Amino acid sequence: MLRNIKDLEGYAIRATDGDVGHVRDFYFDDATWVIRYLVVDTGTWLASRKVLISPIAIGIPNDTGRELPASLTMEQVKSSPDIDTERPVSRRQEMYYLLHYGYPQYWGGVGLWGDDMHPPMAMPEFSSTPLVVEPQLDDPPSLAEATLVTDEDPHLRAFNNLKGYHLVASDGDIGHVQGMLIDEDNWAIRYLIVDTSNWWLGHQVLISPQWIERVSWADETVTVELTRQAVKDAPAYDAALGIDRKGEEGLWTHHGRTAYWVDEPDRVRIASPR
Repeated sequence: MLRNIKDLEGYAIRATDGDVGHVRDFYFDDATWVIRYLVVDTGTWLASRKVLISPIAIGIPNDTGRELPASLTMEQVKSSPDIDTERPVSRRQEMYYLLHYGYPQYWGGVGLWGDDMHPPMAMPEFSSTPLVVEPQLDDPPSLAEATLVTDEDPHLRAFNNLKGYHLVASDGDIGHVQGMLIDEDNWAIRYLIVDTSNWWLGHQVLISPQWIERVSWADETVTVELTRQAVKDAPAYDAALGIDRKGEEGLWTHHGRTAYWVDEPDRVRIASPR
């Protein structure tokens, strides 16, 4: 099932022993286009410190109560590495984060989460008294590994920084990034929601990350391997109605591309950021 990422903003993160804070943003991998962390504002509890929570810990959303259950404790969050959430996150910072929680590395495998297509810790449905679930790990990072990592190039980007970026087709501008649709099963970003109202009034379209040629963080542009006409003629996206698999099939057929659910196991890297 696909979910508009905007719908999760403001959700409370409920740890096993209390509320941690509320979701304010999302960090995504700019190579594989997967949500790696939720940025959570802890409010007065930790003097409004913002912390990162991995989807590895997140259970089934409680949409009625606007809550996301998490298999971690408030003390774990309090003692987690302090990361500046106003800037891109480097691989070295991630290593210390994963070490703190005992999570495995997700890079280096063939799937979206290491050698798996899903976050490696399966969460049961939470009851009114949630249970602590211990992750089953094969290869957690070590302190020595984290210390040796010298790559400070940013790997993760904040979604709120991407909003408003101009979308550029092969023959001109199309619109700007307004939102994202993510896969609830594995937190993969399936589509960018693009507002084309400056060109075609009241028209929103979906752009798959697989169609992205490059992202320029300096120029604040996203370039796609599509023509303006192809985007204009594509099925419009209605946020109120959402999109089902039949609608997705029509979209991929229109652009003459192989759908992600067909070739995803063999394709992890999508676009090289610039």
